[in-house]
Amino acid sequence: MSFINYSSREINCKIVYYGPGLCGKTTNLQHIYLRTNPDVKGKMISLATETERTLFFDFLPLALGEIRGFKTRFHLYTVPGQVFYDASRKLILKGVDGVVFVADSQIERMEANLESLDNLKVNLKEQGYDLDKTPYVVQYNKRDLPNAAPLEELQKLCNPMGAVEFEACATTGEGVFETLKAVAKGVLADLKKMGS
Repeated sequence: MSFINYSSREINCKIVYYGPGLCGKTTNLQHIYLRTNPDVKGKMISLATETERTLFFDFLPLALGEIRGFKTRFHLYTVPGQVFYDASRKLILKGVDGVVFVADSQIERMEANLESLDNLKVNLKEQGYDLDKTPYVVQYNKRDLPNAAPLEELQKLCNPMGAVEFEACATTGEGVFETLKAVAKGVLADLKKMGS
């Protein structure tokens, strides 16, 4: 649910990167942050948990484009990967406009991908969202690793709905901006539909 700030003439949109622990959600945001013009971004805020090296969430305002004279500002968040932090995941999903599911391509992480995807659907549904009606992109991260599962297997497991998808390697940046642009395009298309 986008928030419109009439005084600053901004539409604020929330994009959440979701996926299992250590799949590359944080690396995606760090890559985007480091390569974004300092004039159009806010501070990246990361809250580390006491017991895990996983970040609690990253917050990154990123200005992109205008709709009817309003600037569009995207706020990018990651959720903690571990199921232990489910309450945090739910909180971060509140008011979401678009979702990127980051799947870990490693064969041994297939079960973790499925568990996280199921958890995403449940948490969205609890808040009145339907993944089928939410701008949604799937990213297959870590494609550079020797133990990466075949793409067809990942697609069958992690993208049965046939959402827009990208192969990626977040550590090098391959597929990172393409993923962001695709989800942002979906969010903007939804905004334009609501405004017409």
